Amino acid sequence: MAVPDVDYSEKESKSSNEIKTGDHPDAESQPTGVDLNKNISARIRNPLAGIPRATLLAQVAEFAHQYDMDDITPLIQRGALVAQDPPAFEEIAELEEDEKEALRNEVLHKWRQPFALYFTVIMCSIGAAVQGWDQTGSNGANLSFGEAFGIPDKEGAPNAETNSWIVGLINSGPYIGSALLGCWMSDPLNNYIGRRGTIFFSAVFCFLTVFGSAVSQTWPQLLVTRLLLGIGMGSKASTVPIYGAENVPASIRGGLVMCWQLWTAFGIFLGFCANLAVYNTGDISWRLQLGSAFIPAVPLVIGIYFCPESPRWYMKKGRYKKAYASLVRLRNTKLQAARDLYYIRSQILEEQAIIGHSNYVTRFVQLFTIPRVRRATLASFVVMIAQQMCGINIIAFYSSTVFAQAGASPLNALLASWGFGLVNFVFAFPAIRTIDTYGRRTLLLFTFPQMAWTLLAAGFCFFIPEESPARLGCTSLFIFLFAAFYSPGEGPVPFTYSAEVFPLSHREVGMAWAVATCFFWAAVLSVTFPRIVLAFTIVGAFGFYACLNVAAFIMIFFLLPETKQRTLEELDYVFAVPTRKHALYQGTKAFPWWFKRWVLMRKSATCPDLYQFDAPLADAAKDVIKEEARRGSTVRRASKA
Repeated sequence: MAVPDVDYSEKESKSSNEIKTGDHPDAESQPTGVDLNKNISARIRNPLAGIPRATLLAQVAEFAHQYDMDDITPLIQRGALVAQDPPAFEEIAELEEDEKEALRNEVLHKWRQPFALYFTVIMCSIGAAVQGWDQTGSNGANLSFGEAFGIPDKEGAPNAETNSWIVGLINSGPYIGSALLGCWMSDPLNNYIGRRGTIFFSAVFCFLTVFGSAVSQTWPQLLVTRLLLGIGMGSKASTVPIYGAENVPASIRGGLVMCWQLWTAFGIFLGFCANLAVYNTGDISWRLQLGSAFIPAVPLVIGIYFCPESPRWYMKKGRYKKAYASLVRLRNTKLQAARDLYYIRSQILEEQAIIGHSNYVTRFVQLFTIPRVRRATLASFVVMIAQQMCGINIIAFYSSTVFAQAGASPLNALLASWGFGLVNFVFAFPAIRTIDTYGRRTLLLFTFPQMAWTLLAAGFCFFIPEESPARLGCTSLFIFLFAAFYSPGEGPVPFTYSAEVFPLSHREVGMAWAVATCFFWAAVLSVTFPRIVLAFTIVGAFGFYACLNVAAFIMIFFLLPETKQRTLEELDYVFAVPTRKHALYQGTKAFPWWFKRWVLMRKSATCPDLYQFDAPLADAAKDVIKEEARRGSTVRRASKA
C-alpha cells in the first residue's frame, strides 16, 4: 500500500473551546491521499495509515496535552497504535494481554457490550415506541371521531368529499408539524442542548400534546394539538437515530440502530392493543385511543437523563475529556475508548478540511452544494421517500378503514389491524442480524419486489364479492404478507441509513432533511389517500402503490450506496464516490453479474468490487483477527491442559 505524503511542518495550538468546522487543531497535519469530494478510485482509507510511529505518538501526546488529558497520554497512544492498523494489534508490545483479549472479543463476541450502551439503546427504543403509538392512536379513532365532530367521511354521508379532506388533514397533522417545524428545530436544539436534551424536549411535547388531543372539543382544536405533536415527533425522529448511531460500535451499529424501526413497530402494535382495549368505552373511545400515547413518553422523559451524551457531540464542541468519559461508559475497556476517541477525531479532521466554516443556513445550503454531502442528501432522500412510496402508511394510518371496506365489522377491523401490528413487529426481528450481515441495500432490493406483488394481490382481493367471507380473509392475508416483507427491509433501513450517511458537521441538519422528507410525504399520503380511494376505488389505490414500489426499487438500485460495517467517519470515502460512477457500476457490472448468476445459474460468474478498502478496513482483516483469536484460544487451552 502506498504511503501518502505527509506534511507535519505546521502545528497550531488552540484552546479547547468549541470547534468550528474547518478550524481544528492539527487540521493540516493529517495524511492526505483520497479526495473526499470526488473519490473516483472508490478507495477507502484509514487516516492514520502511513504515519511514522514516532510522529504518531508525538501527535497523540500533543493532542492529550492540548485537551488536558496528560494523565492518560500512554493509554491514548496505545489506542492510536491499534487504530492505525487494527489487525496488527497482536504485534503491539505495549498492549496488556487483557487488552488484546478485549480486542479479539470485538470480532468473536461483538454483542458483548457494556450495560450503559444497551441502556442507551433501550431509551432510543422507547423513543421509537412513542413514535409508533402516536401514529396508531388516530387509526382506531378514525372510526368515530368524524361522527363526533360532525364531519363523517363515509361514502353517501353529507359533504363526504369535503369531510374526507378534513379527516385526512387531521390524520396528517403530526407529519405536517414535523416536516415544517419539528424536524428543522432539531439542528439548533442539538447545537445548544445536545442529543439528550433534544430527546428530553421532544418527549415532553409528545407527553403533553396527546392529552390535548384527548380533550379537544372541535376538529380545529384536534388539528392544532396534532400539529403540536409533530414538533415532538419531528425533533425526536431526527435525533434518536443519530444518538444511537453515534454511540454504537460500527460492527453492530445497524443491528442496534435499527431498533428504531423494531420498537416503532412495537409502539404501533401497542397502539392497536390500546385501540382494542378501549373499544367498548362508548363515545369517549376515540379520546382514550388518542390520549393513551402518553404512556411510553413517561419512561423516556425520566430515563434519558441517565444515558451518556454522544461522544461525537462532545468532540464537535471540543470537549474531548467529556467525550472520553462517555466512551469509557460505552465501551468494554478504556483502551477501546481511547482508540475510538483518537480515530474518530482523526476522521473528523478530514471531514472538516472539506466543509469549511458554517452556520445553520449555510449547512442547509451545503446539503446540495458540497459533493460528498450532496450524495448523502440524495441517498437519504431516496431511502426516505421510498418508505412512503411502498404504501406501508396507507395500512398504518387507515388499516381499520381498509378492513372495514373489505367487509369487517368495526371490532373485526380493529382486530385485523391488531394482527397487522403484530406481524409488523415480529418480522422486524430478523433485521437485527441481517442488516449488518447482508447490508442495507440488499435487504431493500429483496423486499421491494415482494411488497409490490403482495400489495397488488391485496387490491385484487376486493374483486371478491362483498358477501363472501373470503374477501376479508384474503385481503388480510396479503396485507399481513406485505407487512412481513416490509418489516425487515424498508422498515428499519431508512432511519438507520439516514442517521449514518452524513458527516458530523451536517448530521443534524441532514437527518432533519431526511426525516422531513419522510414525514412530508407521509402527510401527503395521509391527506390524499381518502380522496384516492374515492377516485380510483380501493383496487386502484393499491395498484397505484404497487407501481410505486417498482419505481422505488429502480431508484434504490442505482442511487443507494452500501454502508454496512463501516464507521461513521469511513463513510466519507463511500460518499466521495461520484453518483455517476456508482450508478454505472450497478448497471454495467452488478446487474450483468446478477443475471448470469441467478437467472442463467452460472456459478462461475463473479462480480468485481466497487470499493477498494485499505487492508485494515477490509473484511479480510476481520478474518485475520478471528484466526489469530482462535489460535490464541487453542494455545491457552493447550497450556491449561
